[in-house]
Amino acid sequence: MKGTSSARVVRGKMPVQYLYTAGVAGERFFQTIKTKGVLMATTCRDCRITYLPPRVYCERCFADLSETWSQVPSTGRVHSYTVVHQDQDGQPVDAPQIVAFVRMDGTDGGLIGLVLHTSLQGVHLDMPVEAVLRPPRQRRGTLDDIEGFAPRQKPAPPRRKR
Repeated sequence: MKGTSSARVVRGKMPVQYLYTAGVAGERFFQTIKTKGVLMATTCRDCRITYLPPRVYCERCFADLSETWSQVPSTGRVHSYTVVHQDQDGQPVDAPQIVAFVRMDGTDGGLIGLVLHTSLQGVHLDMPVEAVLRPPRQRRGTLDDIEGFAPRQKPAPPRRKR
């Protein structure tokens, strides 16, 4: 076996082309948001896992989930969040932005997005939120069709019977 001292270095440029796709499940998920304005998930009946983002197979038992699509609520709760002060190029943003991972109701998954219409002091863990979608004519079938998550009022607790 040769050691690393026999490694060769080749200098130059190597053109690379690639095409990122969302996959079969991702494409259906985004197209449903675009055309119907609803969130969809897939469910493994054996493992009792509801995947959001949807999957074409269960990651635990590898069951085919292609026929298990169902609409899920566009509501959820902030599971974690961070405050962003710089853009992806390291430049300051005009105003700090709140980015959260939201556990979506009725699923075992969640989505990441901006928290809208609240202050830095107003956001908190377990905060109830709802997905805000772009207007129908502005949707393109991408993750950007979800503008972010807006705070919602917690549902009132059920009344006790007397």
